[in-house]
Amino acid sequence: MDDKARYLGLDYGAKTVGVAISDPLLMGATPIETIKRDRENKIRKTLSRIEEIIREYDVDEIVLGLPLNMDGSEGERCKKTREFGEMLEKRVGLKINYFDERLSSFEAHELLDEHGIKPNNHKEHIDKLAAMVILEGYLSLCRKKEEN
Repeated sequence: MDDKARYLGLDYGAKTVGVAISDPLLMGATPIETIKRDRENKIRKTLSRIEEIIREYDVDEIVLGLPLNMDGSEGERCKKTREFGEMLEKRVGLKINYFDERLSSFEAHELLDEHGIKPNNHKEHIDKLAAMVILEGYLSLCRKKEEN
């Protein structure tokens, strides 16, 4: 991990992409937005918006949540996520780091509950918070590796 780098965290879903950004010291992450699209294969505007965010925040690397099955195996969602990651990497030229996102949505729901957000209002926040959880998990793992 570089000093003063910015990492972008993404939670890729069928119709949304949650987006979070790290602080320049890579100590934490902040949810930014949820990019929505009408259909899963309508990806061009999503890629364009991610490009804008990368420029706006001067992003160095991307962390993309990988939706592994609970047994650790990869299913159809992982395949679609990796395809999206390959498209994104070709388009923006940044390294894509995949990170296990199995419990990120659960943790995001817990965060919303802790902050008094009513369950019927979770939907508008859940994807960008899941991206934050994914990014914070990745940053934490990188810090632990550097300590050893």
